[in-house]
Amino acid sequence: MELLYKDEAFTIIGAAIEVHKELGCGFLEAVYQEALEIELKNKNIPFKSQHILAITYKGNYLQKEYIADFICYEKIIVELKALDKLSSKEESQILNYLKATDMKLGLLINFGSPTTLEWKRFVR
Repeated sequence: MELLYKDEAFTIIGAAIEVHKELGCGFLEAVYQEALEIELKNKNIPFKSQHILAITYKGNYLQKEYIADFICYEKIIVELKALDKLSSKEESQILNYLKATDMKLGLLINFGSPTTLEWKRFVR
């Protein structure tokens, strides 16, 4: 079975690995966000940063909105973290983002690990 958006996800993860190799762990999420923007631009990955996700209920837009760290290729949600370890709370967050947008793929990327970049794919 072929992975959904395999090449695009591979390129995004590669950009995040480059940021982690350069900065390591210990910075705030906002630092990784800014560095990843530079890396995405360098790799010619189309993206929107801090993109507002509208939520609807029975056809009505709710006042509460989510903000995704990145939307890449207009079809992949990328959420960044800088935590010691990911938990079900962060996983639920990206699943809710996917549900709110009807997008099919989300990448949860954690820069908090001192040894390696941690990332997970979520398919809706």
